[in-house]
Amino acid sequence: MDNRSKIIEAAAELLEASPTGQVATRSVAEKAGVQQPVIYRLFGDKDRLLAAVVDHGFEQYLGAKRAAEESADPVADLRRGWDQHTQFALEHPNLYHLMTAPGPTVAPRAIGEMRTLLRGVLERVAQAGRLAVEPGRAVEIVMSANTGVALALLARPDEQRDIGLSRQVREIVLAGVLTPGPAHRTPAESVTVPRAATTLAALLRSDPPESFTAAERALLAEWLTRLAQDTTTSQDTVTS
Repeated sequence: MDNRSKIIEAAAELLEASPTGQVATRSVAEKAGVQQPVIYRLFGDKDRLLAAVVDHGFEQYLGAKRAAEESADPVADLRRGWDQHTQFALEHPNLYHLMTAPGPTVAPRAIGEMRTLLRGVLERVAQAGRLAVEPGRAVEIVMSANTGVALALLARPDEQRDIGLSRQVREIVLAGVLTPGPAHRTPAESVTVPRAATTLAALLRSDPPESFTAAERALLAEWLTRLAQDTTTSQDTVTS
């Protein structure tokens, strides 16, 4: 194992065992069996070391996400993803606090990949006609709520961490970003312009029309995005 890997492993172990969620570079150097200047030569500063630790810690989590097989129900996949996120936070509280804290100043790559993976699930939800808001906006809503409830649970003593709270918040949030399924849709909940635009935009992203030029596809995508975000038309239904 090279020095970089040894340092990251040492920092990750110290972080997990720390009662305060803090690690010192001196302790990391000692555990890794290297001189402290080696850490700064390889990582630049402590923030970049911690960003590497977060990326390392989430690699297994993200690996499971990447390997997960898509089911026929993207909404069910969305719920499973929420629950996995909360469970990871409860199992790795120090790492999770580090990832969601205002610092370090260097954003870990894992955050970007988490958004990308969630966006992929939400694109499938949109293609199925079940997403009520634009996928990019839905990513922000779901991640913010999922992170918030996870942090709220971590702020409680272990014996008061009720996983049922996460599921309850999940359903409240999903009710705000999803459209009702066909079996539960009432006549008053017919397709609105924003919802139709969201679905069409997702379908076009997955299978862009070859008869359109790149410029035409970009213009159509812009129009559909604006329609999907236009709350003034949310009460208008699509009629033939």
